[in-house]
Amino acid sequence: MTAVKTDAPPGREQSRPGRPGWWTARRRDHLAGFLFTAPQLAGTLLFVLLPLGLMFWYSFHDWNVLAGGFTWTGGENYERLAQDPALPGVLGATAAFSVGLVALNLSLALVLAILLNQRLAGTIVFRTIFFSPVAVTLVAWTIVWRFLLQDDGGVNGLLSVFGAEGPNWLRGETTAMVSVVVVQVLKNVGLNMVLFLAALQGVPKELYEASTIDGAGAWTRFRRITMPMISPTILLTSIITVVGSLQVFAQIDVLTSGGPGTSTTVLVYYLYQNAFQFHDFGYGATLSVLLFAIVLVLTVIQWQMRRKWVVHED
Repeated sequence: MTAVKTDAPPGREQSRPGRPGWWTARRRDHLAGFLFTAPQLAGTLLFVLLPLGLMFWYSFHDWNVLAGGFTWTGGENYERLAQDPALPGVLGATAAFSVGLVALNLSLALVLAILLNQRLAGTIVFRTIFFSPVAVTLVAWTIVWRFLLQDDGGVNGLLSVFGAEGPNWLRGETTAMVSVVVVQVLKNVGLNMVLFLAALQGVPKELYEASTIDGAGAWTRFRRITMPMISPTILLTSIITVVGSLQVFAQIDVLTSGGPGTSTTVLVYYLYQNAFQFHDFGYGATLSVLLFAIVLVLTVIQWQMRRKWVVHED
């Protein structure tokens, strides 16, 4: 009598007695994975994709909340954007703020990380001092600096001790932009400092020892070993800092309100003025589309450049 072969076909699992044949271990794993990711997926749909879709939809409408009007205008808001006489100045202020913030933040954070990576007394205290502003509330931090930067504030009081007379930092077009950048750098430089410090501590010491034996100097070791080994962290911090610089609002609102004139009116603050002060939500949504496009393009450019200067990238 021939025996009946009961082995399951390859890639399939035999169903257990009393259970449906489709309820396999693979399907159970898929269901468990979906349940674990469902909250994140729901949050992405509700708080990212849906607002993005509504932003594009509103940009094709004339929506005035006070007048109660919501009418389809097609591409009129985009035509208005292309002809907006204030937009070049706004983009110029945005570029000046972003370039100044990114350059000063990353360079200062890297220098501080290198100094604090040395085996010196008191490094733990200095790490705490430089990182503590990150934990301070943004508005509280900005309000304190607003008082310090006044004509009779603490900064000019300190300068007067050395016989120097400082300006009203928030009332000059150049000094206002410089002040906003410096205040923002001092607020967040500790975060990038900690990231750089962790990357520096992960560089193998054997590489430095071998290069020292070969006669390499400090600058050569930094350029040939340190920078390549921490390049992934440099990419991460640069993306975070660039995106953050394009989303600044509270600092501008509290310190300068976009002034003097429009010298510190960056794109986000200009968007806020049109949408929430002038109640022109249609044009505000159009400016949001412009901001989204700028952030997307800059992020893609930085991500594509990783192949040229980030180690271990193909």
